[in-house]
Amino acid sequence: MPFFNGLATGAALIIAIGAQNAFVLSNGIKKNNILTIVLICCLCDALLIIAGVSGVGAVISTNPLLTEITLWGGALFLFWYAARSLRSACACNTQKLEHTEPTCRSFTAAIGATLAVTLLNPHVYLDTMILVGSIGSRFGGSERLLFTAGAISASFIWFFTLGFGGSKLAPFFQNTLSWKILDVLVGLIMFTLGTALIFQGKGM
Repeated sequence: MPFFNGLATGAALIIAIGAQNAFVLSNGIKKNNILTIVLICCLCDALLIIAGVSGVGAVISTNPLLTEITLWGGALFLFWYAARSLRSACACNTQKLEHTEPTCRSFTAAIGATLAVTLLNPHVYLDTMILVGSIGSRFGGSERLLFTAGAISASFIWFFTLGFGGSKLAPFFQNTLSWKILDVLVGLIMFTLGTALIFQGKGM
């Protein structure tokens, strides 16, 4: 059935250690505007999947300049985020869970950071617009709609599970050492992804 094909395809591409997933998990543990962050990720994925299935992904993949700008811009962002996380891990004043930023300030920062980690990440476009789009485009009519709905459902299920499931880990992050370890892991993930993108760019 096209719906379950889309669900399986979306799940296979989304459920992996990546910049967006690390960001959602980190904020889920912090309980930092997680509903807003999850909704932004889901809606962005939904729009990109719809665009990909509609044929936009194929157009982007054939534009070398646009592809290269997206790739190198994403690599720079990942390096910046990695440096930010590692600097936080090395800081002596790493905060415990209960000492968070003011609600208004962190809400605005959460929106900006979520949009950045989502839209500046080339893998998001590769997974949703190009890969999912190319598979979905093989279906026609109502079957394509079902496939698209399945892929979008996978995104919603995964991000809500990751975000709100991460909040269950909050009791383990009531000390400074736990936050340092988390910051180091996130930083290493971002740095590794950024390095992979550079090598990918050199191979273009």
